[in-house]
Amino acid sequence: MSKTLVQPIGQKRLTNVAVVRLKKQGLRFEIACYKNKVLSWRSRAEKDLDEVLQSHTVYSNVSKGVLAKTKDLVAAFGTDDQTKICLEILEKGELQVAGKERESQFSSQFRDIATIVMQKTINPETQRPYTISMIERLMHEIHFAVDPHSSSKKQALEVIRELQKHFPIKRSPMRLRLTVPGQNFHTLCEKLNEWNATVVSKDESGSQPSVICEMEPGTFRECDALVRNLQGRLEILAMSVHAEGDTQVDQYDDEDTSYVHKESVDSVPSRLPQESSDLVLQLSEKMQKQTISSGNKDAEGEVKQHKCSTCNAFVGDAKQYRDHFKSEWHKHNLKRKTSQLPPLTAEECLADVEVEMSDSKSDLRDYSF
Repeated sequence: MSKTLVQPIGQKRLTNVAVVRLKKQGLRFEIACYKNKVLSWRSRAEKDLDEVLQSHTVYSNVSKGVLAKTKDLVAAFGTDDQTKICLEILEKGELQVAGKERESQFSSQFRDIATIVMQKTINPETQRPYTISMIERLMHEIHFAVDPHSSSKKQALEVIRELQKHFPIKRSPMRLRLTVPGQNFHTLCEKLNEWNATVVSKDESGSQPSVICEMEPGTFRECDALVRNLQGRLEILAMSVHAEGDTQVDQYDDEDTSYVHKESVDSVPSRLPQESSDLVLQLSEKMQKQTISSGNKDAEGEVKQHKCSTCNAFVGDAKQYRDHFKSEWHKHNLKRKTSQLPPLTAEECLADVEVEMSDSKSDLRDYSF
């Protein structure tokens, strides 16, 4: 009598699949699908049913391999055709997602919503968009929860309205070109004033004068309806307008500057008294290399000057401005700022450093053995 050699199976059948479940008339029906194919089928990206279904079989429990009874299929769906029932479950059923996969989807959608919010909003003070990390932090502070059944754009608009209640943030304006017949141009300008729109330029030559303006997105539909009634034409030049040009650091509060350079401030008190007189020479050389002017803004000249609010002085171009933050003069004034002392000029700072070093040397003599 021959015996068949049975090899062990290391894989559990019908576990590494995507399960779509549908409850109907108190009964549960499931089908086994390939991973990442159900959403492709529902978005009409995948049209081959065999690429979606593992088998044209309806189960009552996929993980245990329990098939659905024929009488239950007829009672719930009115037919025992497995393929038609699979199609209905595929369209109307609920996709069972694992915990990590669901968390990954939520994280991805949360990032998409934050990106849309960043593109559609600006800081009212600087007229520039917030960073994506700051938007995500603000969304966490208002305890925003992602709704997987709602679109990212719709949720982003809800987030913007909620953020406006607690933080300085507003919708970035749209830039439009409005063209109307000459007899209706005056009516259009009056409406723009009512909407508090910013007029960028006007072209009143010809029979079809036009105006380029920036307005809040909330008034776009009303503006579009008005232009249509005036037999005009509306063109969208930019969906979101941000401030252009280089950022001026002095637009921000002094707190931001002290926060950015907090690490350098903490290291200054322990380092200054212990360095040798070579530091004084290096300090003087760095100060001579920098182009520093007094507080008079008229002395800026052709080169664009950057003001350091900590040292209360104007520094040269962007490169010199960055080098200034690394200088001992700036670090010494940061140390004084933490002690609520007024800033020193370059010469006063050099003298102050020399005094501190002489005091440290005298202290060392007192404790010398």
